[in-house]
Amino acid sequence: MSISTHVLDTMRGTPAAGLDVALHRREPDGDWKEVAKATTDADGRVRQLTDDELEAAEYRLEFDTRPYFERSGLNPFYPSIAVVFNFDGGRLHVPVLLSAFGYTTYKGT
Repeated sequence: MSISTHVLDTMRGTPAAGLDVALHRREPDGDWKEVAKATTDADGRVRQLTDDELEAAEYRLEFDTRPYFERSGLNPFYPSIAVVFNFDGGRLHVPVLLSAFGYTTYKGT
């Protein structure tokens, strides 16, 4: 069971390399627990957020977009992006198409 992501910068038409990503799991009491952290590679990918076995639960991927855009002299409208989803096991891929003023995400394969 694994979760991966791929972030593409649609403003530049390039992978969003060097973008920090954190994975959190919602606990039974409603709080979020961080279970993994990673940084996108040169291709904008995090191929597997953790080697740990992930249980079926509600998860949140948080993308720290502020530093990524500030390196280019841009002030992003969305300083971070949180994508909340249900994970039932298996392999899940969560792509993100990113610009300084918007984003799109979907369930990938």
